[in-house]
Amino acid sequence: MTAPGTGRGIGNGERAAEITTTFVGLPRDSFRILHVSTGNVCRSPITERLTRHFVTERLGVLGGGLVVESAGTWGHEGAPMEANAETVLAEFGADAAGFTGRELLDEHVIRADLVLTATRDHRAQVISMGHSAGLRTFTLKEFTRLVNAIDPATLPSLDEGVVTRARALVRAAAALRGWLLAPTAEADEVYDPYGAPLTFFRSIGDEIHQALDPVVTALTGVAARA
Repeated sequence: MTAPGTGRGIGNGERAAEITTTFVGLPRDSFRILHVSTGNVCRSPITERLTRHFVTERLGVLGGGLVVESAGTWGHEGAPMEANAETVLAEFGADAAGFTGRELLDEHVIRADLVLTATRDHRAQVISMGHSAGLRTFTLKEFTRLVNAIDPATLPSLDEGVVTRARALVRAAAALRGWLLAPTAEADEVYDPYGAPLTFFRSIGDEIHQALDPVVTALTGVAARA
């Protein structure tokens, strides 16, 4: 067995069995979104906290069983978010407080109902971990493209709960994946701003914002306020 998304060894099959036993059969009254990048100090923290912020804006609260997390394939365990990432979040009105970086683990993927990655390489790394992750793992921009092609009227109403609606959205996106390909190889990438000036962080924040807006609208059934 390999370490999450890295190809590094983490032990034998007993560890995988232990993790699987721990999480399989959990009550299905929650829906976990896992955002993945490399270090979990720039892109995935921005995406995690913006998702929480946008859901709260639309529903008034982040709840109803929706859980939003992040991790990194080479995550800086326990590290703070990059200062420029915090600045970008503040400019969107989102809260960066209390964030600490995490290394991507098998258990994170097992628990996740939807994994959204910054790049195609991250997506491949998550899928290579196994755990039947293929049908629920997308790059963020890939998922946005698929979501934009889904008729909202075909999804359960919010009266049935955000969890039910979210699960249906992922199934519908997975069914469309082979039909709606990216126009270019770069179209599904969110590039790493680590070490870059604030202006580049802002451009990445804008990309993430534009990609997240239709996703959160589809998840909640509520469009952003004008």
